[in-house]
Amino acid sequence: MAEDTGVAAIWRTLKIPNYRNYMAGNIVSQTGLWTQRVGVQWLTWQLTGSPSWLGIMAFVDFFPIVVMSPLGGALADRLNPLRALRLYIALSGVLSAAIAGLTLTGAIAIEALLLLVLANGCVLAFNYPLRLSMIHTLVGREFLTSAISINSVGFNIARIGGPALAGLIISQWGAGAAVSFTVFADIVFVVALIRVHMVGVRTAQERKPVSAIAGEIMDGYRYVRGRYGLAMLVIVLVSTSLFARPFTDLFAGFADRVFGRGADGLAWLTSMQGVGAAAGSIALARHHGINGLTAKMVFALLVLSLSVLGFVATDVFWVALGCAAVAGYGLVVLGVIEQTLMQASVDDAMRGRVASFYIMFARGCPAFGALIMGTLAEYAGLRLPVAGGAVICIALWLWARQRQARMAETLEREPEAAS
Repeated sequence: MAEDTGVAAIWRTLKIPNYRNYMAGNIVSQTGLWTQRVGVQWLTWQLTGSPSWLGIMAFVDFFPIVVMSPLGGALADRLNPLRALRLYIALSGVLSAAIAGLTLTGAIAIEALLLLVLANGCVLAFNYPLRLSMIHTLVGREFLTSAISINSVGFNIARIGGPALAGLIISQWGAGAAVSFTVFADIVFVVALIRVHMVGVRTAQERKPVSAIAGEIMDGYRYVRGRYGLAMLVIVLVSTSLFARPFTDLFAGFADRVFGRGADGLAWLTSMQGVGAAAGSIALARHHGINGLTAKMVFALLVLSLSVLGFVATDVFWVALGCAAVAGYGLVVLGVIEQTLMQASVDDAMRGRVASFYIMFARGCPAFGALIMGTLAEYAGLRLPVAGGAVICIALWLWARQRQARMAETLEREPEAAS
């Protein structure tokens, strides 16, 4: 049978019932997550007016992932993924309800917000590896690129809709009401997960003693380090996560201080980045299989670097919106391809742990980057730190371009052939 390409690949993937049910709930959940993220960012700016606090809040949101994702990945290879994910989503909903309640009653303080965001970051550290590693189980290798891309389309539909919804809610009812939507979204996702029925879920590792978890985590590190393609992919992932992705966490400062647009400007910037990201997701969803993804990833690195430079170089808000959209395209193409190549080139027994390393770097490194950029912006202004990060990423592109062929050779093979 001829390979499905383009729209046919998307349609075939969406015809898988379990994947379709999962995606329906996931889109609503991701919309709630972005609504809360914009609400918390604006609330932080209202309480402090400080770029440093924006960086600190992003840091505590994502830093737990650096510490706890490897444990979450090891557990993902042991536990029933559906039961565990339902529990994590419910816990996240409780924490969102606490943020919303304190904000709506006027009792919120920056310290309380910091602690609740930190706690939610800890829950997400266990949540994300499961979300990522489940996709392969739902669709298999054949439709993995399409499935991850469709998942990214949903994520970026949420990235467009969530900030737009947050901007509307914040302007009418305040940040507390925006965070309240997240509680509803989490409930919807739990209900959707009840309709997902996974088959062939491994249970052998569930019988291993808890004391073996540390060794399993180290096995995962050695597995990634010992494969050239995966090791190079981690270098690209870490570098872009530190020096390019954090500029989005400073959008509130750019919207208010540079462009004078306030909360509406923040919603526009975040939504336009989501528009570009959705375009990148749709383009990749049409790609069947694995071949050719490495070259697209390296090109997306250049696109991202140049668009971030353009963003910090302009004083014209509409030009900045265009650059944010192009940056969103580059970010999502990088992210989807990194996820796909990691998931496609690993053994099933290592899938949860390798997914956790992706989450650890992709979510945790931007926390460090946001903290560094936010602190530097306090003294050097918002533009200079972001521009410096973009220049570093251009140098990374030159480095990766020279190694592209060997990376493709090792990453675009079947797992058993990877070396």
